[in-house]
Parts: sequence; C-alpha cells; structure tokens
Amino acid sequence: MKLAVVTPRYGTEIPGGAETAARLLATRLAQDTEWAVEVLTTCASDASTWANHYAPGAEVVDGVPVQRFPVARTRAPDFDAATDEFVRRGMGATGEEQQKWLQAQGPYAPQLVDAIAASDADAIAFHPYLYHPTVAGLARVSNRSVLHPAAHDEPPLRFSMYTNLFEDAAALGYWSEPERALVQARFAISQKPAAVVGLGTDARDGDAAPARVSLSLDDRPFLLCLGRVDDGKGATLLAQCFTAYKDRRSGPLQLVFAGPVAHRPASHPDIVVAGAVDEAVKWGLLRGALALVTPSAFESFSIVLMEAWAVGTPALVNRRCAVTRDHAERSGGALAFGSYAELEVALDRLTGSPALAAALGTAGRAYVNAYYRWPDVVARYTTLISQLG
Repeated sequence: MKLAVVTPRYGTEIPGGAETAARLLATRLAQDTEWAVEVLTTCASDASTWANHYAPGAEVVDGVPVQRFPVARTRAPDFDAATDEFVRRGMGATGEEQQKWLQAQGPYAPQLVDAIAASDADAIAFHPYLYHPTVAGLARVSNRSVLHPAAHDEPPLRFSMYTNLFEDAAALGYWSEPERALVQARFAISQKPAAVVGLGTDARDGDAAPARVSLSLDDRPFLLCLGRVDDGKGATLLAQCFTAYKDRRSGPLQLVFAGPVAHRPASHPDIVVAGAVDEAVKWGLLRGALALVTPSAFESFSIVLMEAWAVGTPALVNRRCAVTRDHAERSGGALAFGSYAELEVALDRLTGSPALAAALGTAGRAYVNAYYRWPDVVARYTTLISQLG
C-alpha cells in the first residue's frame, strides 16, 4: 500500500498539532513493511507567514521521503484583521470571496497541488481541513482521498466552501470521538468510511532529577503546561489563574511552561517559562510533574495528554474542550475545570491527596495502554484505508 501524506508544513521542529499528528502517523506507518509512505508538503515552516524556509526538492525525515514545493506568495501581515471581517460576514461571503480568502490564508503552492494530482499513491491523506493544499488538492484526487480534518468548533468550519471538501473526501480519519460527532453533525457524510484513528504513544527516556537541574528547578512540586505558550492555547489565562491561586494559597506549588513561546506570561516568582526543551527534558518533566495542565479549549486529540498518562502522570483539562474532557471522562485520568473556582478546587484536591494523584495517573496509563498504542492505531488505519475504492 502506497500512501501520500499532504500537510502544509512538515518537520521535527514544526510545533503545530495537526502537522505533528501527520508526521507521527507517517513515521510509524513507514516503519511497517506493508506501507510505502511519502510526504508532499511546502517549503514553509512558519504558519504566520508561509515564507519559504526549506530547500525545494527531496529529503528524508526520520526515514520518510519528503518532497517540498515552494510557496508562491507569503501571507499578508493584515490577514488576521481581514479574517475577522470575513468571519463577521459569515455565510454572506460569495464562493469567489471564499476562494480568495483561502488563497490568502495559504499556503498557496500550485506546484504542490500539481504534485498531488500526479501522485501514483493508492491513498492520499490530507491534514488538516483548513488550508489551501487540502481544499485544492483533494478536489483533484477525491476518489483516493482520506481527510484528517483536525476540526474544532470554529467559524471557518461553517464556511460553505468546506462542504464540498468534506463531501468529496472518500474517507475520513478522526483523532477523537468528539471530532467525529462535530463533523458528522455539520456535514452529510455519515455514510462514508470513517474511523477514530487516534495516535500512538510510546514513553521515551528522561528522568525527573536531570530535568529539574536543566531548568534550575528546586525540589518543590510543579504543574506542567507542555506545548506552545500561546494566548490561543490558554497559556495566559492559565498563568493568571495560577497567580490568583498563589495569592490565596501560599504553598510551594510552581507552574512550568515548556514549549516555544509566542506570548510570554507576566512574570511571577512561582512561574517558570522554560521555552522549548529537548525530548529527554520533556519526558523528565512529565515524570516529575504533580500534574499536566492542558488549558486549551481547542484540541482535536492532545498528544501531550497521552504522553503524560503514558508515564502515569495525572492531568487537569479545560472543561470547555470537548476532546480533552471526553478523554478525561473515558479514562478517569484527569480532573476538569471550567472556571477559576473549579481550578482552585482541583488543585487543592491534588496537592492534598497523593493517593488521588496516583489513582488518576494509574487510570490514565491504563487508558493509553488500552487504546493508544501504535499497533492498535496502525491496525485501525489499515482497516480504514482498505475501504477506499
């Protein structure tokens, strides 16, 4: 089985959740002798500009052949402001206006779209639904297409141009049950082959003590927020809530942000903004944390949540995120909060009961072992692809 994976950007240093999911799945499938995998992508690395960064042409990333194609134009600096106006107009935008917006959003890479059409792959997987290569490329290979939407309940999902995209897809691969429910409620596609594929998680080496040393952390307990430090991911709100908590609780608890920093939280003596960390430090922090906190209200899977549970670390999740709330309810491995008051109660429970923290971590680990190990994910994906054609 030959699979072509289409994603707007690709690389081990790319932080986006949908792109990371595409890379992890492609890498693992490529290790299976039944699959021949290639990636078709752009030369961009920064989704805010889509400026060409990588050289065009072929390379190999973690054993996966990658073909890169240049972006024809970068994203305009005023795109976000123009999008706000576009969203306000909603369904009043014409088809032509929507296409112009899609091209402006990018990445606009005509050579990539042509390469998708010319691919001899048995199946072509598109990640995620939002961008130009998916919309333009899937239309040219619809009978061989698998759409991985990575969909959230967000305004663009209601743009009429995406109706054709979802209806043209031959099959759909979801990361979670809430994502499938959202998409099937929005589009008339319930008869299509589909599966909640998810992602596999394998814990890697990394000890807590060296991780603490690398960040100059003392031996006090800490919460970990892992991933992009971004307002859109809830980082600033989490920092504000934690500051309020510390005003009311004078205990030793710290909060550590580990990941690329887009929006730096306000300075506080018990908040550590570590920036991006390597894999050994990441896994050491996951093992050493009192709990992982995922403040984002918009997730389609949450890889970091599975990584925390893989090493038996409990979690706190945003109740407003349907996906992480669903994982928490199914697993019993996390407490959910939807307000400062609920966060305060959850933190008091965790800090006051090591037995509760241990029980949550144990339940989370069992959930990962039951559903999100790579052999199970590959088997689900193989079954989905076999239904094409």
